[in-house]
Amino acid sequence: MKLCFLVEELYRHDGMPLDVVRQLNAWGHQVDVVRPGGSLLRISEEVRAGTHDAWVLKTVSGGPGLTLLEAAAAVGLTTVNDARSIRAVRDKVLTSVIARHHGLPVPVTYSAPRAALFADVPAELFPLVVKPADGSSGRGVRLVSDPGGLAEAEQADEGQLIAQPYVANAGSDLKVYCLAGEFHATVRRSPLHPDAPVDERAVPLPAEVAAAAAKVGAVFGLDLYGIDVVLGPDGPVIVDINDFPSFRQVPDAASRLAGAVLELARTGGADRAGMLAATPCVPVPAQGSPVRSRPYPVVGLGPGAEADMVAAVPEGARI
Repeated sequence: MKLCFLVEELYRHDGMPLDVVRQLNAWGHQVDVVRPGGSLLRISEEVRAGTHDAWVLKTVSGGPGLTLLEAAAAVGLTTVNDARSIRAVRDKVLTSVIARHHGLPVPVTYSAPRAALFADVPAELFPLVVKPADGSSGRGVRLVSDPGGLAEAEQADEGQLIAQPYVANAGSDLKVYCLAGEFHATVRRSPLHPDAPVDERAVPLPAEVAAAAAKVGAVFGLDLYGIDVVLGPDGPVIVDINDFPSFRQVPDAASRLAGAVLELARTGGADRAGMLAATPCVPVPAQGSPVRSRPYPVVGLGPGAEADMVAAVPEGARI
């Protein structure tokens, strides 16, 4: 196969995705690496030529790569992930609205162009987690204990911000990765607690978290993604959703991800006609079959859809 990887300057020397590119090359596939932020592109002709079986995006939020991926999708080319799905999770304001509309465990979210404006958030919701609406990799995330601390939380040229009530935790997040339906969980140090003594490692995936992770894929139409989960006193809470994350601590991550990219390039992903429909579904696999989520929702399902969702991923599943 012939693939095009859009790789932002930040990831130019990063093992993810370059290790994936090397693996694909070793398997005999051709991969063109395009740096949208650091090279001259005759993009109209590159896209219109349609010589690549799929386009893959690994860029920072707000970078030019997503526009190029959307251009490829606009002329009917296969993209990994779907460009509309990436746009929906890179704008955290939009992400919050979609997620809460579909019943995902996401905190109530406020949006403002400056941190000081969050002073009007009800006092009982403090402490607040404040971060850029287009942020990634923990950039700009800070904890504000009370309204009086908002002035110190001001940072220049951040653009739109979001704020969410802080979920009490022991200093760690559960990072769940999905590779075309294959789930892995790791414990990661929280960006809010950089000095917490956390043993970062792969861990079994609780059934309740697995169900939420599968539902994220169904609601947003994602094939390769990660979610950050805080195990709070009232259950798991999703605090971030990322397209094409680092897949850190996933065993044999480069080979697994390369295989997933090839599968998605061949199939184009599932039918996207029902993306963001009101009732997503993850079908229950046959006994002994691998745990797979349907990356896109099915419209018009009956009232048993949520029960099927929970049953789709058995307790402790870690593939």
